[in-house]
Amino acid sequence: MKVLITGGTGFIGVNTAKRYIDKNAEVIIIDNLSRKGTDINLNWIKKQGKIKFYKIDIRDFESLNKILKKEKCIDVVFHFAAQVAVTTSVVDPRNDFEINAIGTFNLLEAIRKNSPKSIVIFSSTNKVYGGLEQLKISEKSTRYELQEFKKGIPENFPMDFHSPYGCSKGTADQYVRDYSRIYGLKTVVFRQSCIYGQHQFGIEDQGWVAHFAIQSLFNRPITIYGNGKQVRDVLYVDDLIDAFELAIKNIKKTKGQIYNIGGGYKNQISLLEFISLLEKKLNKKIKLNFSDWRPGDQKIFVSDNTKLEKELNWRPKINIEKGLNLLIKWIEENKHILEKL
Repeated sequence: MKVLITGGTGFIGVNTAKRYIDKNAEVIIIDNLSRKGTDINLNWIKKQGKIKFYKIDIRDFESLNKILKKEKCIDVVFHFAAQVAVTTSVVDPRNDFEINAIGTFNLLEAIRKNSPKSIVIFSSTNKVYGGLEQLKISEKSTRYELQEFKKGIPENFPMDFHSPYGCSKGTADQYVRDYSRIYGLKTVVFRQSCIYGQHQFGIEDQGWVAHFAIQSLFNRPITIYGNGKQVRDVLYVDDLIDAFELAIKNIKKTKGQIYNIGGGYKNQISLLEFISLLEKKLNKKIKLNFSDWRPGDQKIFVSDNTKLEKELNWRPKINIEKGLNLLIKWIEENKHILEKL
């Protein structure tokens, strides 16, 4: 099996690469190494087995096209390369659009011209549903709760591209889907909720679960934007990759489809509740600072995984408690690396 991974030294990318190295697949990674920690992940993945690495930017169509022309018979393309933070998109919307929208378009065109039989797995986002201001939400002491959609937000919920990031990822999301309808590419879109796990160098703008855990282990204060009652459903990265594999295995059923994926209603937690859980596990008090709400921040998002459950018999195996234990263990084992970042 031959797989190509854009953004292959990022958090989800490097975990996916490891999964396929372990399956003795031929793994090709494309990354421009612009994100913090990607050089560390690249050095780590090179030690796990043989890979082929191209340092290029997905905005460079000519280079992408050359690689897809050169690398024959690619079975699966995982497209993870992206600008990933809402706040960054607000500061520099052009850069965000060029990476997420034009970069994705470049990749689709390169695949269409050179490798049209490849399966394409795309990481989209729950941000395509916007700020969800129209939802009926109740406010409790530590969290917000949905008064309707008790199982979460389904795929047929109206999209509302809020924030430059939501617009650019939403554009890419629809292009990936439409290249299946118009050109027959075997594309699958995963609208991901909050994914976390090992090899995630979380920062304040993105990857909050890892960011909170890393800050806490180094006794650094954490800034919460808003009141901390925001709720997300969290999903451990290994469970996400399991879903990717099921989609590939059942591509006749999944091609052209869109799936919401997250921890689901059984793995939802507010920021304040997560801090309490961290304090319990680390046996320490965490210092918190509070700041203004960030643009486009959803008060609550929970992914309705029903479609995935019914069509692919997929369910999360790793709950919040177990996943957080695994993340803390990885952070502790890599403190010497993380403290330098």
